[in-house]
Amino acid sequence: MKSSSTNMAGSTPLQKRELEDDNENSSSMRTAETMLRLLPMGLCVVALVIMLKNQQTNDYGSITYSDLGTFRYLVHANGICAGYSLLSAIVAVVPRPITMSRAWTFFLLDQILTYAILAAGAVSTEVVYLAYKGDTAVTWSESCGSFGSFCHKATASVSITFIVSLCYAGLSLLSSYRLFSKYDAPVGSYNNNKGGIEIANY
Repeated sequence: MKSSSTNMAGSTPLQKRELEDDNENSSSMRTAETMLRLLPMGLCVVALVIMLKNQQTNDYGSITYSDLGTFRYLVHANGICAGYSLLSAIVAVVPRPITMSRAWTFFLLDQILTYAILAAGAVSTEVVYLAYKGDTAVTWSESCGSFGSFCHKATASVSITFIVSLCYAGLSLLSSYRLFSKYDAPVGSYNNNKGGIEIANY
């Protein structure tokens, strides 16, 4: 804070105004990023709880989410994403300068978790579809007629997981912008030659 106060004291009114605008933009972007990171945390917890409580017993037998490896993966993916969302929101809300290492860390982790949660939603969608429609080619009969409540809860959990995927896609775009905006645009001889073709002299 001392350095920024000293810089503002020795700056012209226009520079002071630009500095204040930059601080306001940085603060608003930090708030938006924090909210965008907290939103998927809540959704992940909801999807996780719905799937954890998803079990049904009737005259046809009993079924629970743990009987299917795909749904177990969905639960684990949502749990990991919920924990990461909380930790990353705490880091994002702290007003610190964004270094290259921090920008790269956010970029890589956001990308990894985006693909992980998207994969969980995609494979779970296939299982839910087969549960509703079946597959005569592999003699897989539909089971939602017998376990309707189980299928409805599974569908709700998978749908929420896809909303989480959209949130993480937005986070990936934001972290990509944060990272690559730190690099200068390449300056070639194209501008210097005004569109001409550079020919090497031998």
